[in-house]
Amino acid sequence: MHFLSPLLEEYIKNNSENEPSILQKLTRETHLKVIQPRMITGHFQGRVLSMLSKIVYPKNILEIGTYTGYSALCLAEGLSKNGALHTIEINDELEEMQRRYFNESGYGEQITQHIGNALEVIPNLEVVFDLVFIDAKKTDYPEYFEAVLKKTKPGSVILTDNVLWSGKVVEPLDPKDKATKILLDFNMQLKKDPRVETVLLPIRDGLTLSRVL
Repeated sequence: MHFLSPLLEEYIKNNSENEPSILQKLTRETHLKVIQPRMITGHFQGRVLSMLSKIVYPKNILEIGTYTGYSALCLAEGLSKNGALHTIEINDELEEMQRRYFNESGYGEQITQHIGNALEVIPNLEVVFDLVFIDAKKTDYPEYFEAVLKKTKPGSVILTDNVLWSGKVVEPLDPKDKATKILLDFNMQLKKDPRVETVLLPIRDGLTLSRVL
């Protein structure tokens, strides 16, 4: 679902920071070689992630859901000098492609890849994260959030993607649609959660920004 007209989307993109050439290259290869290429972070959202990361200037970043590595590279642009980014992906077939682009970007030594179930990986990370980006299995969002909250500190920022779910969150709910039901509950609980303050941004498919209190 397009929340803005294609004309406005193009205008916004054209009046935002340019997309780095390496990300253009990654987008092309993703569309040529990978199933469901629409899952890749786009130009505009990528620049938003980059800008938020630069504002936070994190020492440690955690990403849940790497896909082909586009969002990881955007987030890495804001890393502090000796910062590190941990990214988790369940599909091991994407590992080589991710690493190739990470190394080409110049951030390779700062990015650690984890392959597996994020809910099993996160408890074993002995790191406090300044910035977290959640963009994986939607039905696990509540569990991801609880797991990462234990790895943050006051002032840490947690970003959650796809929270508008193609507009399904404001449409009549199909009783069989488990993902939409969980996202509806998740969005409501985030607003009520006294551990964070939250704002839902209508960027692409919805991006929630939560600040840990």
